[in-house]
Amino acid sequence: MILPLPLGEGRGEGLRENDEIDIFFIFISPKREYKNTRGGVYFVDPHPNPFPKGRGRKSPQSEVDMKACVLNSPQPVDDRPLEFTDAPDPEPAADEVLLRVRACGICRTDLHVVEGELPVRRTPVIPGHQIVGDIAGVGSEANGFELGQRAGVAWLHQTCGACKFCRSGRENLCERAEFTGWTKDGGYAEYITAPATFVYSLPDGFDDLMAAPLLCAGIIGYRALRLTGIEKEQWSGARLGIYGFGAAGHVVIQLARARGAEVYVCTRDRERHQALAAELGAEWVGGAKDEPPAKLDGSIIFAPAGELVPVALQALEKGGVLVLGGIHMSAIPTFEYSLIYGERTVRSVANNTRDDGREFLAEAASIPVRTHVQEFPLEDANEALIALKHDAIRGAGVLMI
Repeated sequence: MILPLPLGEGRGEGLRENDEIDIFFIFISPKREYKNTRGGVYFVDPHPNPFPKGRGRKSPQSEVDMKACVLNSPQPVDDRPLEFTDAPDPEPAADEVLLRVRACGICRTDLHVVEGELPVRRTPVIPGHQIVGDIAGVGSEANGFELGQRAGVAWLHQTCGACKFCRSGRENLCERAEFTGWTKDGGYAEYITAPATFVYSLPDGFDDLMAAPLLCAGIIGYRALRLTGIEKEQWSGARLGIYGFGAAGHVVIQLARARGAEVYVCTRDRERHQALAAELGAEWVGGAKDEPPAKLDGSIIFAPAGELVPVALQALEKGGVLVLGGIHMSAIPTFEYSLIYGERTVRSVANNTRDDGREFLAEAASIPVRTHVQEFPLEDANEALIALKHDAIRGAGVLMI
């Protein structure tokens, strides 16, 4: 017996207990299960109906779980605190889209969340904020995306739109901002929801693996470059310092060199980080505390090491800006006033605006930036974070889902 089943139906309706079925197939959902009846097979679609006021494969009544790496309480990453387990399948609100996650970059901010260096804002929480996926559902009030379209989700998950920062074009400083993988569940999972207005369209020139690190390491690196104060017409021949050469550093050097700058890299680990910096065209490469052979017009510290601030100031030209590129940093030691005298400036980067993201993705595609990645399966997220903490990743680490 071969039983045809109309598209959009499928929970075995019309089957009687003793019916013999040879086989039939229907493909409706990325999540599907099969059940046997007397040696035959029939399809059970766990999401038979679109949600009432939206478009997509999800149903509000769905009880199907997804796989995710869940943090129940912060612990040292060497204790492997992420639990690879079932988690509730998310449902998009009216203004949200649902993404089927394909890749999620790992970031030092994830490490700070997992180890409790950032205060607990949601528990349990699914980390991850460099997310590439396909649109699998669209809320009734969400615009700009179609089912199956590739899209990205970054650290800045949502802002209030009403505070003085949002009204003045500084939404990265929003007083009520939400953050992917910290205050909202993130991309160490099979699915994620996000407000459509905070989701990025991705250039075609990057595959999923290459695109993931662009969504934080790249965007934050781009904003850090902007905050150095080096203007567009000044980049040719400018000397830029980079302290710490992980995911962000290896993207920023490509941006800076494409703009015409000389890049001086100070980083530990000769085998991975220093070697990659040299491959990517650094003018000079040295240890984290070595002094470059020339004064620098601007510098960025990506390493979460406060002790590098006096070191970097010592190498900075008068009038130069030192940008601190991380969300968390160890204590900065005291230093002599002479290091900052001469109108040198120290400033931090706080999150990013959506304009930062859009401008960076366009520039990265035009160069084009090429990310160097190490791939990990989702269930090995603990191992990926351990490798990140111990500087064992050359370039960027990415979870493939």
